Amino acid sequence: MSLTIGVTGASGLIGRSLTSALRERGDHVVVFVRRAPSAPDERGWDPAAERLDPTALSDVDVVVNLAGKGIGDRRWNTEHKTEVLRSRVSATRTVCAAIAANERPIRLVNASAVGFYGDRGDEVLTEESPPGVGFLPELVGAWEGAAAGLLDDGRSVVFARTGLVMTAGGGALRPLVRATKLGVGGPLGSGRQFWPIISMRDQVGALIHLIDRPDITGPVNLVGVEPPRQREVASTLAKQLKRPSVLPAPRLGLRLVVGQFADDILASQRVLPARLQSSGFVHRDNTLSAVLTSALASR
Repeated sequence: MSLTIGVTGASGLIGRSLTSALRERGDHVVVFVRRAPSAPDERGWDPAAERLDPTALSDVDVVVNLAGKGIGDRRWNTEHKTEVLRSRVSATRTVCAAIAANERPIRLVNASAVGFYGDRGDEVLTEESPPGVGFLPELVGAWEGAAAGLLDDGRSVVFARTGLVMTAGGGALRPLVRATKLGVGGPLGSGRQFWPIISMRDQVGALIHLIDRPDITGPVNLVGVEPPRQREVASTLAKQLKRPSVLPAPRLGLRLVVGQFADDILASQRVLPARLQSSGFVHRDNTLSAVLTSALASR
């Protein structure tokens, strides 16, 4: 049976791919927009003011909440970090309040991030691992915490802790592709840090898997089968683009360009998709080469 699925943040990188895939398989997708709705499948909301009419969810089976200010949209500083935190918490609270006001069961698939684990070196990380230290672990804690009320009410809530989504359309890969084409796409920092990457088609497939499995609740890591080290990402990308990969980008240089975000770019997160795989999800791109080939094919 087809579902009616409400999506916030549908205009974002992941949101566009997800809504397209859902419509392709026959689901009715309702998009929540901040402006005045201009199409039959659009409904208005104001996450900054935490306003969403509960009746807008009266026919919705699942809400996928992808809303929030982009973490890497601009240079990090205290003001930007405050905006990122506020936008994600407010959006989640708004959606949760509207769901709670409906008597019928509505599944919530809420965006989250592997930033929860912080910089952990070579430590293997699963959903059972404790939070790390720093801004991103604090952000994810508050973000997921905004849905605590729904969880306490026994509602079906899952947190999609997403890693680095590899797509040529944006995210972490686009600047790497640009740098590699210019011949300066070498390792970032030492290059030894683990990068929890996932292809866009596996990211979308995993979200649809969670949409269809209301029995899966709590955190689920949306990452590839085995995270590579960043220097392996750089060298494999260079081979696929037939360009050199020799010049490393030092930590100081990154901080001058992206500010405090440099420390998180250089963080090591050996995150495994333990719950995703144990629930039966099968990755289509299960090697680094396959992930990058899939990403570059989407250009």
